[in-house]
Amino acid sequence: MYLDEFKQQLPDADPQETAEWLDALEQVVIESGPERAQFLLRKLLKKSRLMRVGLPELVQTPYINTISPEQEPPFPGDEEMELRIRRIVRWNAVAMVVRANHNFPGIGGHLATYASSASLYEVGFNHFFRGKDGGGGDHIFYQGHAAPGIYARAFLEGRLTTEQLDHFRREALGNGLSSYPHPRLMPDFWEFPTVSMGLGPINAIYQARFNRYLHNRGLADTSQSRVWAFLGDGETDEPEALGALHLASRERLDNLIFVVNCNLQRLDGPVRGNGKIIQELEAVFRGAGWNVIKVIWSRRWDPLLAKDAEGALLHIMNTTLDGEFQKYSVETGAYIRRHFFGKDPRALALVESMSDRDLERLRRGGHDHLKIYAAYKAAVEHRGQPTVILVKTVKGWMLGESATGRNATHQLKKLSEAELKKFRDLMELPIPNAQVGEAPYYHPGAKSLEVEYLRERRRQLGGALPKRVVRSKPLTLPKEDLYAEFAVASPQPVSTTMAMVRLLRKLLDDKSVGARIVPIIPDEARTFGMDFLFKKVGIYAASGQLYDPVDSDLLFSYREAKDGQLLEEGITEAGAMGSFTAASTAYATHGEPMIPLYMFYSMFGFQRTGDQIWAVGDARGRGFLVGATAGRTTLNGEGLQHQDGHSHILASTVPCCVQYDPAFHFEIAVIMRDGLQRMYEREEDVFYYITVHNENYPMPAMPRGVEEGILRGLYLFKPCLDAKRHTVQLFGSGSIMMQALEAQRILAERYDVAADVWSATSYRALRDDALEAEAWNLAHPLEAPRAPYLQKALAKAEGPVIAVSDFMRAWPDSIARWVKQPFLALGTDGFGMSDTRERLRRHFKVDAPSIAYAALYKLAEMGKLGFDEVARAGAELYSETGALEPVGSR
Repeated sequence: MYLDEFKQQLPDADPQETAEWLDALEQVVIESGPERAQFLLRKLLKKSRLMRVGLPELVQTPYINTISPEQEPPFPGDEEMELRIRRIVRWNAVAMVVRANHNFPGIGGHLATYASSASLYEVGFNHFFRGKDGGGGDHIFYQGHAAPGIYARAFLEGRLTTEQLDHFRREALGNGLSSYPHPRLMPDFWEFPTVSMGLGPINAIYQARFNRYLHNRGLADTSQSRVWAFLGDGETDEPEALGALHLASRERLDNLIFVVNCNLQRLDGPVRGNGKIIQELEAVFRGAGWNVIKVIWSRRWDPLLAKDAEGALLHIMNTTLDGEFQKYSVETGAYIRRHFFGKDPRALALVESMSDRDLERLRRGGHDHLKIYAAYKAAVEHRGQPTVILVKTVKGWMLGESATGRNATHQLKKLSEAELKKFRDLMELPIPNAQVGEAPYYHPGAKSLEVEYLRERRRQLGGALPKRVVRSKPLTLPKEDLYAEFAVASPQPVSTTMAMVRLLRKLLDDKSVGARIVPIIPDEARTFGMDFLFKKVGIYAASGQLYDPVDSDLLFSYREAKDGQLLEEGITEAGAMGSFTAASTAYATHGEPMIPLYMFYSMFGFQRTGDQIWAVGDARGRGFLVGATAGRTTLNGEGLQHQDGHSHILASTVPCCVQYDPAFHFEIAVIMRDGLQRMYEREEDVFYYITVHNENYPMPAMPRGVEEGILRGLYLFKPCLDAKRHTVQLFGSGSIMMQALEAQRILAERYDVAADVWSATSYRALRDDALEAEAWNLAHPLEAPRAPYLQKALAKAEGPVIAVSDFMRAWPDSIARWVKQPFLALGTDGFGMSDTRERLRRHFKVDAPSIAYAALYKLAEMGKLGFDEVARAGAELYSETGALEPVGSR
């Protein structure tokens, strides 16, 4: 059956050599049987010129182990000892979840995932995963739902106490264990968050690439660090899980190993009941250029495959569907004999001497530590490609009839006393019957042979895991004179986007931090005026630049370099966030503080990759996210798919995100300086989101003494110095600040109203401060109440407050209940559209006439003006530029 397939793929080659090769292949099949043909074929090809001329490989291989028995290395560990350790860990993982749900019904947890993957982790912990004692170690992305098993192992090592295990999923009072890997709440234990599912795989790929980036730039020796990503077969349906495979192969990331736990089940049922997920994934990974290792059958199948001279058993394996395999995992040996082997009399004959019990013990490869060890060893020794190990397991393995392989096993939280006794007996643990129902933890003692063995294995491999270590030291930051030019007025109109780019250029030139800046762009450098970086710092490319670029004679030519500093990711915001995640956590993963600055269309940040951004907060990442060309009306020609009026609303949901919407270049300089100090001098675990805009206007000089107000979210930028009949307060931000300033002029010249113009750089900062004051007041009812900064700033302000933004009204409205003056928010609710900035701002009622009109209306509400005056003013203001109905909330 191989001959026809390979004949079709033969390249043009010497006819005589081709004929000789086919004769040899046919003899291989005749003598060894089809099940061994794949291995021997490749061995033959390595000696043949056909391999050198490019014979392509099939994207799928037979449904058997990639590594044949004769290729397997000897196992270096104590098999009996490691079996006892696995059993203890299995029991304690179950006990922790069962106890939690017995004491606190509904607290949740998962039993089945770790039950299927215990051997995958134990072989890694005992023989492959490198710790961080004395070096960077390996970076391991644990499958999130397997967390109970990782805790159970740490308990056996003495790293966690019984009290902590009893606080599984109960963190509010401290000393608890997170439901899944969460560095935010367990900063010394977990290194990477891997739930939501799908984020672990993509972040692992970009972590491996960033490790190479650091090495190639001479910033850290990462040559001995591997990245391991453990994920489930159901998880691969997430687009992020497989969406970046090409990057790993293109950059030859042989420091990256995926281990896919193929237990054939997702949360509700089979992953591919009507197909074969392992074969499907093999085709995907192999087609993407990965080295693929399959671990499907345990050693008990080897003799059967060796006797399968006619390929009958292999054919059954290749054609049996996953839905059937799931059924076999819960059925009797008699059922397996009749329905699996019975598909072909020749296969049935292979097992005629075996009992039904023997057939039930024909395990999947993922439950055979010898097969796993062989796969891991081959993976770490492979060069030139990333490796994926596709491991077949049974979900809920060994948990009993109600759990093993059942569709509902993912949701299993409890086991009955009878089930616990059976499980105890399977694990061969000395737990008395009278105690089993309580699901007690079992520990053989700190000086037991089991504990000494696993501790010694970890000592040999560099220390305990999981472990998050922060070794970085505060950076020496740029001197104040770096920011000096931003405090003076600009000679010509510029956008805040270009002001940010100008500051980035200066930071890159700074000797103290320049090398640690990591500019990240998703194929929009020219849009943001950042193409000068191509020549200045180079675009990172693992292979350097192997061609002469078409623009090599230009000043800003496209220059790729092995030590390039700019990460130009192509059209992938998800990939760019993967790089940002790796760079923002390098202070912990490598002890090397890096300063990522990721600039993107603001519409395609929190809206598109919000889950990844949330995970950066979980991972305690530090860096700058810059939402460029922001604003619903400022990016005027791009229409509703690009016009962002809500990213600040979305960003406000991330607790550790510090947000600003600056209007002027000096505000950007003050904010960036503060961010560098907080994250890289004081080492706070926050990250910044700054929106910048593409509208050019004159940049004024910085008023004196406004730095605190800029950072706290509000300061008086331009008071009205002339006495008028009435007074109002106008809040502006971003490019809409220019409309507020024009409204100030209109109100003073035409309506005898004095308007003070405030720059509201961050409604988030104002709101957080007010909430903090409110919380303090609630907790201290007998003490004098604290006033929020917002109220202190407005203490002497007269008249109503009109807060106008190029974002939705909910953004300025978020501070409304702390403003004692009458308050009205103007914003850009609804979808965007393409038109001129003037027409768009009139449409959304955020232009200068609309701001002036809103101020007059609020004065009328206060009884300061008559509504007839307001109506006349409205007719006058809108007749000049054309009236449009407000969009409201569409």
